[in-house]
Amino acid sequence: MSNIKADPALAAATARPEQFEVTNAPRIDEPEIVEAAPEEHPTDSHELANADHEEKGYAQIDHGQTEVKDLGWNESPAEVPNPLVGGLQNEELWTLIRRFNKQMYHVKKLPEPPLGGLDLNIADEEEFSPDKLRANIERLYMTVVVGLVGFWKHIARLRSWRERNRTIAFAAVYFIAWAVDFLVPVIISFLMVLIVYPPARTYCFPPAPIALINSKTGGIKKPTAGVLGSDNSLTGAPEKHQGEAVEQEARNFVNSFTSIAISSAAGKHPQGDPHGEEEGASSLEDTAPDPTNMALGAAEAKGKSEGGQPNSVHDKTKEPMSAAMWSKTRPVMHAIADISDGWERFGNALSPTAPFPKEKPRLKLAACLVPVLLISLFTSSYMFMKMNGLFVGFGFFGDPLIWRGLSYLNREFPHWQKLLEIRNTLLKGVPTNAQLTITLLRIGEANKAPIPPPPYSGPPPPDAAHETAGQNLEHLEGVPDDEMAQAIHPDTAVTTGADTAPKKKQHGRRILAAIKGVTKGGVETIMGTDRLKAAAGAEHAKNRLGVLRSGGPRPAGPVQFPCRYKGKKGHAYITITATTPALSWTTEKEDIDPVFSIAIEDVAEIKKVGGLGWKTKLVVGWATDREIADGILIIDKAGDKKQLTAIALREELFNRLVAMGAQMWEAW
Repeated sequence: MSNIKADPALAAATARPEQFEVTNAPRIDEPEIVEAAPEEHPTDSHELANADHEEKGYAQIDHGQTEVKDLGWNESPAEVPNPLVGGLQNEELWTLIRRFNKQMYHVKKLPEPPLGGLDLNIADEEEFSPDKLRANIERLYMTVVVGLVGFWKHIARLRSWRERNRTIAFAAVYFIAWAVDFLVPVIISFLMVLIVYPPARTYCFPPAPIALINSKTGGIKKPTAGVLGSDNSLTGAPEKHQGEAVEQEARNFVNSFTSIAISSAAGKHPQGDPHGEEEGASSLEDTAPDPTNMALGAAEAKGKSEGGQPNSVHDKTKEPMSAAMWSKTRPVMHAIADISDGWERFGNALSPTAPFPKEKPRLKLAACLVPVLLISLFTSSYMFMKMNGLFVGFGFFGDPLIWRGLSYLNREFPHWQKLLEIRNTLLKGVPTNAQLTITLLRIGEANKAPIPPPPYSGPPPPDAAHETAGQNLEHLEGVPDDEMAQAIHPDTAVTTGADTAPKKKQHGRRILAAIKGVTKGGVETIMGTDRLKAAAGAEHAKNRLGVLRSGGPRPAGPVQFPCRYKGKKGHAYITITATTPALSWTTEKEDIDPVFSIAIEDVAEIKKVGGLGWKTKLVVGWATDREIADGILIIDKAGDKKQLTAIALREELFNRLVAMGAQMWEAW
């Protein structure tokens, strides 16, 4: 299918693995190739993506060709050239893309450049969905929760006096500054040094795996996963690719929280179990399914079993409370996203990632502390308390003045809140992780070398410590080598015992397996009838054709993406050699004449859509154990809609479409 050939010039210039050229793009009416007009760079992201960077990766090298360069879309991670982007290892890049895929669902084109200079901000009218709320909570865990736990463990290490020299130095500086009444200026100066000079952070706070540190004693402990398989996760669980352990923790964090909420709604409590049944004995309780897995109607079932009749006639609070809770879901989800955005921006300001500037954000943050430092030099503790008392009193009793001032601002400057947002002032130009990712993807598109997708995870990682576990931890003073080795490596005896222990018979699983088999047969029958309905012209049936796929690697890309359009098999093609880059779709038999073609610059909205409804997806996924291939809805500036379904590489196609053009996007 593909004509792939080596590029000796690039290999000789970089002394890296061979690069590949893709030449399988469809020929669409053979338009004349002309020189592209200078592109608009409406945001900092577009500007950085098209800039000439000092440190370059393989996706930033001028390949001297008009075709797209395949940098290993269907290759193993070891065969993908590293680094793809200068200053960033591939594992870190793929972690960003993997999390970007979970965060981005729906984007719309912005008519004007955003205030902060970066697009892909979250819209104020962002659509709510439970799956999006879940993604935001997972993101909150991976950014804020993990960061706060790591910070607290640094504090625990300092307070433990186990790293004696470091604790003595901190304590001496603190108490000397306190004795001469110079504590606040010293703390502010210390923060400024940490902000401006990154090596000071490692020197003052030597890193250690989060899972290896005991949060109470400050010493080392065995990770809760039983092995140190990752350094940046709270459990230390093994991972095949960087960042996967934290992502799995975030998933289980939401699952556990949901399970607790459902258990509370269902009234799960040992006091409700019958008395007198021996543990492990076969009974009706053993064969009955767990009600915590059935959220729908669980609370009502509990009320009826207790003699109540919670229905719309007797319970006048149900509908109002439900409406009140659902009306607040979007603001709550937006607040969670804002917290994560702010945390990511501060992180990217303190430790910028190429191609974003490294010094400017840190200097701006430090400059904001200069007035505070000067004030602290000439302010006594008495004056400080006096001013605080004034501000508290004004905030409590000055409500009429405050509201008059706010009304004036709203009337004269309708968008003053937007102008004062931290992303448009102090952190202007500093990206969130999503904005960083879209910039990195745009770098690949600007150089006609799309970034290869994250590698397929496949089988679980081995239950063993990672290669560098325990290295560079000499600052953890007084820890014997045998104690460190025992904490890092898995306990073989415990693992062997768990594997050889006899398993109890669970009769409930037999019933569940029987139900699963019946459900699977019904699903296959229904999915089979979709072909007949599609042939009769049913649009919903056409969109469901081909959505069930087996697991394993997902071939194709970066030009060709197998998918369906109106139920027909074919391929979506992204062409860049024509006068105007475009997305086209052709059938398998007619690769020359496209069924439709949309210019990339005309795309106004892109939305990920499911291959099945969420309830159907749960049933089908559980019964068949097969992956469901989802789709994309594309809307152009004229309002015409094209829906591609059963896309094996849905995320990758979405990312290429978002990163290719000069559009400024807003996340919905």
